[in-house]
Amino acid sequence: MTDTTPAATTATGRPALPDHLSVDPRSPHHVAAVFQHDIGIRFNGKDRTDVEEYCVSEGWVKVPAGKTVDRKGHPLMIKLKGKVEAFYK
Repeated sequence: MTDTTPAATTATGRPALPDHLSVDPRSPHHVAAVFQHDIGIRFNGKDRTDVEEYCVSEGWVKVPAGKTVDRKGHPLMIKLKGKVEAFYK
C-alpha cells in the first residue's frame, strides 16, 4: 500500500504533491514543505503563474480577480474549472 499523504516523499526527496493545495498559510490545505520547491500548475494545457489554490480531482483553480481586494486587504478569487495538472519544475 502506498502513502499518498503530503508528508510522503518521492524518489527525488520532494514531498508528494497533494490533490488540494493552497498558497495561503491560513488555509487548512496549505502544506509548507511543498513550497520549499518550485511548483508549476498547468490549467487546460497552459502553464499558469497566478494560481492561489487548486484541486486536481475536482478540476478547478482559484486565481485573483484583478486588483480587487476584500475589506481585509486579501485579493478576491475567481474559481475556474477545467483540467488541472500540478508538477515540480
